[in-house]
Amino acid sequence: MTEQERVAVVTGASRGIGRHVADALEGAGWALERGSSSVAPVTDREALTAWVGDIVDRRGRIDLLVNNAGVVDTEVDLFASDPDQWWHTVEVNVRGAYLMTWLVAPHLLAAGGGRVVNLNSGAARRPARVASAYTVSKTALARLTGSTHLAGWERGIRAFDLMPGVVRTDMTASMQAHTARTEWTSPQEVTDLVLALAGGELDAFSGRFLRAGIDTVESLRALASRGLGADERTLELVLRPGDPLA
Repeated sequence: MTEQERVAVVTGASRGIGRHVADALEGAGWALERGSSSVAPVTDREALTAWVGDIVDRRGRIDLLVNNAGVVDTEVDLFASDPDQWWHTVEVNVRGAYLMTWLVAPHLLAAGGGRVVNLNSGAARRPARVASAYTVSKTALARLTGSTHLAGWERGIRAFDLMPGVVRTDMTASMQAHTARTEWTSPQEVTDLVLALAGGELDAFSGRFLRAGIDTVESLRALASRGLGADERTLELVLRPGDPLA
Protein backbone atom coordinates (compact mmCIF):
# COMPACT_ATOMS: atom_id res chain seq x y z
CA MET A 1 0.00 0.00 0.00
CA THR A 2 1.38 3.42 -0.91
CA GLU A 3 1.26 6.43 1.38
CA GLN A 4 -1.24 8.10 -0.94
CA GLU A 5 -3.68 5.22 -0.58
CA ARG A 6 -3.93 5.70 3.17
CA VAL A 7 -6.95 7.82 4.12
CA ALA A 8 -7.08 10.09 7.17
CA VAL A 9 -10.13 11.88 8.55
CA VAL A 10 -9.54 14.96 10.73
CA THR A 11 -12.42 16.77 12.42
CA GLY A 12 -12.27 20.51 13.04
CA ALA A 13 -9.54 20.79 10.43
CA SER A 14 -10.23 24.21 8.94
CA ARG A 15 -8.28 26.10 11.60
CA GLY A 16 -6.12 25.77 14.70
CA ILE A 17 -4.49 22.48 15.64
CA GLY A 18 -6.76 20.53 13.31
CA ARG A 19 -5.54 22.48 10.32
CA HIS A 20 -1.89 21.96 11.28
CA VAL A 21 -2.48 18.23 11.73
CA ALA A 22 -4.34 17.88 8.43
CA ASP A 23 -1.67 19.83 6.55
CA ALA A 24 1.09 17.69 8.04
CA LEU A 25 -0.64 14.44 7.17
CA GLU A 26 -1.34 15.64 3.65
CA GLY A 27 2.29 16.70 3.32
CA ALA A 28 3.31 13.19 4.36
CA GLY A 29 1.25 11.70 1.55
CA TRP A 30 -2.00 10.84 3.28
CA ALA A 31 -5.28 11.29 1.43
CA LEU A 32 -7.09 13.81 3.64
CA GLU A 33 -10.72 14.34 4.53
CA ARG A 34 -11.19 17.51 6.56
CA GLY A 35 -14.13 18.24 8.83
CA SER A 36 -15.42 21.83 8.67
CA SER A 37 -14.88 24.48 11.34
CA SER A 38 -18.53 24.34 12.32
CA VAL A 39 -18.91 22.29 15.50
CA ALA A 40 -22.60 21.48 15.02
CA PRO A 41 -22.10 18.56 12.59
CA VAL A 42 -19.91 16.61 15.03
CA THR A 43 -22.93 16.15 17.29
CA ASP A 44 -25.29 15.35 14.39
CA ARG A 45 -25.43 11.59 13.87
CA GLU A 46 -27.27 11.86 10.57
CA ALA A 47 -24.85 14.39 9.12
CA LEU A 48 -21.80 12.44 10.28
CA THR A 49 -23.21 9.19 8.92
CA ALA A 50 -23.65 10.79 5.52
CA TRP A 51 -20.15 12.30 5.62
CA VAL A 52 -18.38 9.08 6.57
CA GLY A 53 -20.42 7.16 3.99
CA ASP A 54 -19.41 9.64 1.30
CA ILE A 55 -15.74 9.34 2.27
CA VAL A 56 -15.83 5.56 1.98
CA ASP A 57 -17.73 5.74 -1.31
CA ARG A 58 -15.07 8.03 -2.78
CA ARG A 59 -11.93 6.74 -1.08
CA GLY A 60 -12.80 3.10 -0.49
CA ARG A 61 -11.35 2.99 3.01
CA ILE A 62 -10.39 4.88 6.18
CA ASP A 63 -7.13 4.22 8.02
CA LEU A 64 -6.85 7.06 10.53
CA LEU A 65 -9.28 9.18 12.52
CA VAL A 66 -8.15 12.31 14.36
CA ASN A 67 -10.87 13.59 16.69
CA ASN A 68 -9.82 17.21 17.00
CA ALA A 69 -13.05 19.25 16.92
CA GLY A 70 -13.66 20.79 20.31
CA VAL A 71 -14.81 23.84 22.24
CA VAL A 72 -14.24 25.31 25.68
CA ASP A 73 -16.87 26.81 27.98
CA THR A 74 -16.69 30.23 29.62
CA GLU A 75 -14.03 30.48 32.31
CA VAL A 76 -16.33 30.77 35.31
CA ASP A 77 -16.87 28.34 38.17
CA LEU A 78 -19.52 25.63 38.13
CA PHE A 79 -22.08 27.71 40.04
CA ALA A 80 -21.83 30.57 37.54
CA SER A 81 -21.90 28.37 34.44
CA ASP A 82 -24.65 28.39 31.84
CA PRO A 83 -26.32 24.95 31.67
CA ASP A 84 -26.90 25.07 27.91
CA GLN A 85 -23.34 26.08 27.14
CA TRP A 86 -22.01 23.56 29.66
CA TRP A 87 -23.83 20.66 28.05
CA HIS A 88 -23.01 21.86 24.52
CA THR A 89 -19.32 21.72 25.42
CA VAL A 90 -19.65 18.14 26.65
CA GLU A 91 -21.66 17.15 23.58
CA VAL A 92 -19.14 18.56 21.13
CA ASN A 93 -16.06 17.22 22.90
CA VAL A 94 -17.42 13.80 23.87
CA ARG A 95 -20.46 12.93 21.75
CA GLY A 96 -18.68 14.18 18.64
CA ALA A 97 -15.63 12.00 19.24
CA TYR A 98 -17.83 9.03 20.18
CA LEU A 99 -19.99 9.29 17.06
CA MET A 100 -17.00 9.62 14.77
CA THR A 101 -15.25 6.67 16.41
CA TRP A 102 -18.42 4.58 16.24
CA LEU A 103 -18.97 5.41 12.58
CA VAL A 104 -15.35 5.00 11.45
CA ALA A 105 -14.47 1.85 13.42
CA PRO A 106 -16.15 -0.58 10.99
CA HIS A 107 -14.11 0.89 8.15
CA LEU A 108 -10.87 0.70 10.15
CA LEU A 109 -11.65 -2.96 10.76
CA ALA A 110 -12.45 -3.49 7.08
CA ALA A 111 -9.07 -1.99 6.21
CA GLY A 112 -7.36 -4.51 8.50
CA GLY A 113 -6.99 -2.11 11.41
CA GLY A 114 -6.21 1.54 11.93
CA ARG A 115 -5.70 4.29 14.46
CA VAL A 116 -7.74 6.83 16.37
CA VAL A 117 -6.02 9.89 17.82
CA ASN A 118 -8.09 11.91 20.28
CA LEU A 119 -6.90 15.46 20.94
CA ASN A 120 -7.14 15.53 24.71
CA SER A 121 -5.80 17.98 27.29
CA GLY A 122 -3.96 18.23 30.56
CA ALA A 123 -7.36 19.31 31.87
CA ALA A 124 -8.37 15.65 31.80
CA ARG A 125 -6.05 14.85 34.69
CA ARG A 126 -7.62 16.89 37.47
CA PRO A 127 -10.63 19.10 38.32
CA ALA A 128 -10.44 22.82 37.62
CA ARG A 129 -12.03 25.83 39.30
CA VAL A 130 -13.30 27.25 36.00
CA ALA A 131 -14.41 25.86 32.62
CA SER A 132 -15.67 22.71 34.33
CA ALA A 133 -17.44 21.37 31.24
CA TYR A 134 -14.16 21.32 29.34
CA THR A 135 -12.47 19.43 32.18
CA VAL A 136 -15.33 16.95 32.46
CA SER A 137 -15.36 16.41 28.70
CA LYS A 138 -11.65 15.75 28.45
CA THR A 139 -11.73 13.29 31.35
CA ALA A 140 -14.61 11.51 29.63
CA LEU A 141 -12.69 11.56 26.35
CA ALA A 142 -9.88 9.62 28.03
CA ARG A 143 -12.40 6.93 28.97
CA LEU A 144 -13.57 6.84 25.36
CA THR A 145 -9.97 6.37 24.24
CA GLY A 146 -9.48 3.55 26.73
CA SER A 147 -12.68 1.84 25.65
CA THR A 148 -11.66 2.14 22.00
CA HIS A 149 -8.30 0.60 22.84
CA LEU A 150 -9.85 -2.31 24.73
CA ALA A 151 -12.47 -2.98 22.05
CA GLY A 152 -10.02 -2.67 19.21
CA TRP A 153 -6.62 -3.94 20.31
CA GLU A 154 -7.08 -7.57 19.30
CA ARG A 155 -8.69 -6.47 16.03
CA GLY A 156 -5.96 -4.11 14.93
CA ILE A 157 -7.29 -0.75 16.14
CA ARG A 158 -5.06 1.49 18.24
CA ALA A 159 -6.29 4.58 20.12
CA PHE A 160 -4.36 7.41 21.76
CA ASP A 161 -4.92 10.45 23.99
CA LEU A 162 -2.71 13.23 22.63
CA MET A 163 -2.33 16.28 24.86
CA PRO A 164 -1.12 19.06 22.54
CA GLY A 165 0.16 21.34 25.27
CA VAL A 166 -0.83 24.96 24.66
CA VAL A 167 -0.63 25.83 20.98
CA ARG A 168 -1.41 29.42 20.00
CA THR A 169 -4.85 29.20 18.37
CA ASP A 170 -8.02 31.28 18.30
CA MET A 171 -9.36 29.25 21.21
CA THR A 172 -6.31 29.47 23.48
CA ALA A 173 -5.79 33.15 22.63
CA SER A 174 -9.32 33.89 23.86
CA MET A 175 -8.82 32.16 27.22
CA GLN A 176 -8.05 34.14 30.37
CA ALA A 177 -5.82 31.31 31.57
CA HIS A 178 -3.32 32.08 28.80
CA THR A 179 -3.42 35.88 28.83
CA ALA A 180 0.13 36.28 30.17
CA ARG A 181 1.58 33.15 28.53
CA THR A 182 4.92 33.62 26.81
CA GLU A 183 5.77 30.00 26.03
CA TRP A 184 3.67 28.00 23.61
CA THR A 185 3.83 24.50 22.18
CA SER A 186 4.78 24.70 18.53
CA PRO A 187 2.44 23.13 15.96
CA GLN A 188 5.32 20.97 14.73
CA GLU A 189 5.73 19.42 18.17
CA VAL A 190 2.13 18.26 17.86
CA THR A 191 2.29 17.15 14.24
CA ASP A 192 5.52 15.21 14.76
CA LEU A 193 3.71 13.03 17.29
CA VAL A 194 0.60 12.68 15.12
CA LEU A 195 2.68 11.53 12.16
CA ALA A 196 4.49 8.98 14.32
CA LEU A 197 1.21 7.72 15.76
CA ALA A 198 -0.38 7.55 12.32
CA GLY A 199 2.58 5.59 10.98
CA GLY A 200 2.40 2.99 13.75
CA GLU A 201 5.69 3.95 15.40
CA LEU A 202 4.15 4.43 18.84
CA ASP A 203 1.54 1.68 19.05
CA ALA A 204 2.86 0.74 22.51
CA PHE A 205 1.03 3.85 23.74
CA SER A 206 -2.41 2.71 22.62
CA GLY A 207 -4.86 3.55 25.41
CA ARG A 208 -2.38 5.98 26.96
CA PHE A 209 -1.53 9.69 27.13
CA LEU A 210 1.19 11.50 25.19
CA ARG A 211 2.06 15.17 25.60
CA ALA A 212 3.44 17.34 22.81
CA GLY A 213 6.08 19.81 23.93
CA ILE A 214 7.40 17.38 26.54
CA ASP A 215 7.34 14.04 24.76
CA THR A 216 9.21 13.57 21.51
CA VAL A 217 9.12 10.65 19.12
CA GLU A 218 12.59 9.66 20.32
CA SER A 219 11.78 9.92 24.04
CA LEU A 220 8.60 7.89 23.56
CA ARG A 221 10.45 5.20 21.64
CA ALA A 222 12.91 4.97 24.53
CA LEU A 223 10.09 4.81 27.07
CA ALA A 224 8.39 2.02 25.13
CA SER A 225 11.62 0.08 24.75
CA ARG A 226 12.12 -0.20 28.52
CA GLY A 227 8.54 -1.42 28.90
CA LEU A 228 5.38 0.33 30.07
CA GLY A 229 3.57 -0.53 33.28
CA ALA A 230 -0.04 -1.66 33.02
CA ASP A 231 -1.38 1.68 34.30
CA GLU A 232 1.41 3.95 33.10
CA ARG A 233 0.23 7.02 31.18
CA THR A 234 -3.40 6.17 31.95
CA LEU A 235 -6.05 7.88 34.07
CA GLU A 236 -6.54 5.76 37.19
CA LEU A 237 -7.76 6.09 40.78
CA VAL A 238 -4.68 6.05 43.02
CA LEU A 239 -5.17 4.13 46.28
CA ARG A 240 -2.84 3.66 49.21
CA PRO A 241 -1.84 0.09 50.06
CA GLY A 242 -4.41 -1.43 52.39
CA ASP A 243 -7.23 0.84 51.25
CA PRO A 244 -10.42 -1.28 51.17
CA LEU A 245 -11.14 -0.01 47.66
CA ALA A 246 -7.88 -1.49 46.36
